[in-house]
Amino acid sequence: MTKKSFMSFISHEENRGRGSVEFQVFRFSNRIKRLTSHLKLHKKDYSSERGIRKILGKRQRLLAYLLKKDKVRHKELIRQLKKAKIKIR
Repeated sequence: MTKKSFMSFISHEENRGRGSVEFQVFRFSNRIKRLTSHLKLHKKDYSSERGIRKILGKRQRLLAYLLKKDKVRHKELIRQLKKAKIKIR
């Protein structure tokens, strides 16, 4: 799922934009996917490994926040990420 299609999905619902929790989780997930493929080639790139751990923590905190705030939005976000074939856990 590309950024534009995800943005159209988000903005279609309740006028949310790039600062929304859903979009931030989507962006972090894409960065994690990119860094994971980079780390498969460069196994000793420890700074990228540290960066991916930081991004994973940020994404996990955002998901926990969204679950606490609005369980319906959390469930919908998880469904959309699975549809986009992005692993959460």
